[in-house]
Amino acid sequence: MYSDNNLVYIFTMLECAEKIFIYAHNYLDAEELAWDADQRDFNAIWALLLVIGEESKKIESDLKKEFQQIPWPNIAGMRNYLAHDYSGIDHERVWEVIKATLPDLKDVLITMIDRITYPQESLIRALDSPYYQHIQHLRDKLIK
Repeated sequence: MYSDNNLVYIFTMLECAEKIFIYAHNYLDAEELAWDADQRDFNAIWALLLVIGEESKKIESDLKKEFQQIPWPNIAGMRNYLAHDYSGIDHERVWEVIKATLPDLKDVLITMIDRITYPQESLIRALDSPYYQHIQHLRDKLIK
């Protein structure tokens, strides 16, 4: 079992993923997402992907090794790409992450929670936080 510190990183990544799904939901393609609404949704997604990449680097390496189907270095690499090449961001690449990579990552992150040792009170306190309001659907699965 792994440290409960991982729980914060995973919850933060899941919260970001859920927000990204909400913000991208009504768009049909990368171009529409990139240029609609003064780029508000695209910029929000960009920032949330940065957070996902940053938090992914904090998860214990051994825990990530159990889930090698996820390209962990690419997730951190996407964070670096977004942070350092803002004016040259490929909107199609971001769209592909949203549509192809993020759903699989979400599923793995939820599975990872079962590998973490945590006090039930910590879990309840985290899920009671307004910061994690978009992952409340996990409450029934996680709280025993």
